[in-house]
Amino acid sequence: MVEMSESVLGNLGVYIPPEVDMPVVQAEVARDGVSAPPADEPGLAGVVQEAARDGIDLKIVVIDNNPPIDTPLRDIATEVGQANPGSTVLVLSPSFAGTYSTEFDRVTLEAGEDLAKTGNPVQSSQNFVSQLNTPDFPWTALTIVLTVAVFLAVVVTRVLTVKAKSSDAEKEPATSDS
Repeated sequence: MVEMSESVLGNLGVYIPPEVDMPVVQAEVARDGVSAPPADEPGLAGVVQEAARDGIDLKIVVIDNNPPIDTPLRDIATEVGQANPGSTVLVLSPSFAGTYSTEFDRVTLEAGEDLAKTGNPVQSSQNFVSQLNTPDFPWTALTIVLTVAVFLAVVVTRVLTVKAKSSDAEKEPATSDS
């Protein structure tokens, strides 16, 4: 029987496009939090610094070409995130976005990804950080309030129904059999 090592099992399903040189990407990200074409580097470095002021350890990777599907962007983000524990990673291509974070939940990340598909890496990154800083709607609190309100409405309705029936019973004259 063949034993599979953890390193083999840990990489099942991971696809990094061949044109993405992960050692170079990791080195650039380690330097200033950004791996991108030189024209985008200053603007993206500014977004990383702004995010840091908001308490977000952001790393941004921009690749020049779209992969066939967006999944490889998440794979790149995961590799960069695992090399930079505690960071939130945004990977952009011209039409796709992929993310990784241990700080933010997948719903928040995907909402940010939707806003990060502008074709302009700096604007996309700013939109992504803006989404991360947007407070979530308190669905749990709303659910509790609505549940309590419905329960109280049922109790009040029942009490009023019982009172109405007993009031009707008192008002009906007793019929006598003669």
